[in-house]
Amino acid sequence: MREFFLNVTRYPRYLVALGLGVANSVLEPLTARARNPVTAVALIGAAVSGLLSVGLILRAMVSTEPLA
Repeated sequence: MREFFLNVTRYPRYLVALGLGVANSVLEPLTARARNPVTAVALIGAAVSGLLSVGLILRAMVSTEPLA
């Protein structure tokens, strides 16, 4: 039984390592491109637009009242 719990405790560490690896793989090319001011403004606009879209979608999914 001890081996089972030891194995289960490895999963959160694996999840954190996987998340950091994916974030590093995504953010590294973006930071290299962000040195150009035009590209930096476009990246900021895309990030704001994406967050706004996710927020509106989640609000529509959770809302109990009709949208119209």
